[in-house]
Amino acid sequence: MSQHTIAGTVLTMPVRVRTATQHTAMFAVDADAAQRMIDYSGLQVYRPVPGRAIVTLILTHFIDCDLGAYHEYSTVVSVNAPGGKNSPKSLQQTFVHHMFVDQTFTLEAGRKIWGFPKILADYNIREGKRFSFDASVDGQLVIGMEFAPGVKLPAAAAKPQQLSSYSYLDGVRRENRFEMLPTGMRVRPGGARVWLGDHPIAKELAALGLPKRALVSNSSENVDMTFGDGVEV
Repeated sequence: MSQHTIAGTVLTMPVRVRTATQHTAMFAVDADAAQRMIDYSGLQVYRPVPGRAIVTLILTHFIDCDLGAYHEYSTVVSVNAPGGKNSPKSLQQTFVHHMFVDQTFTLEAGRKIWGFPKILADYNIREGKRFSFDASVDGQLVIGMEFAPGVKLPAAAAKPQQLSSYSYLDGVRRENRFEMLPTGMRVRPGGARVWLGDHPIAKELAALGLPKRALVSNSSENVDMTFGDGVEV
């Protein structure tokens, strides 16, 4: 088992997330705009139909995790494997373009171990019948989202998933494989409202055509995850 020393603490792989809540919204966006956004990665966006790509916005609250407790927002784009064909399998493969966290330990670990483009952000979280949040970087609003409650899925729908997320940092591309088991899932068509601020990152999201109606949104009462080492690809 490999080990990494982060801020004086030794992490033994794999890293485990035991308790976390998650809200996600999936959008169909202009494929050429999404490709321009991630061209630096050398990856190709997955195009489920000509001219469209899939971008998913994710807010995760890590509660009991080897990296500590923190909030994390991510912008991920469904991509084909390096050199691979355009295939529905690509829905299980994403490239992480944005990742904001509110704690320094997970920031250092994410950048060092997996090459995730983590930066520090501030969050305003609002719990209630409708969950919502604002994420700001350097004092400027980047994005806010509000989620309407969905229909609860039966417990039998909770199945382990094996996924890949790609990252690109400091000239190195990595594939990060992880296992995820979401439980207490709620799903609905649409169901997510997005608003953008004036930060340069918000302008990147606007170039995709956001804000717009989500294809589908979902939430999970708990997400159990296991992350191994990132592998250069």
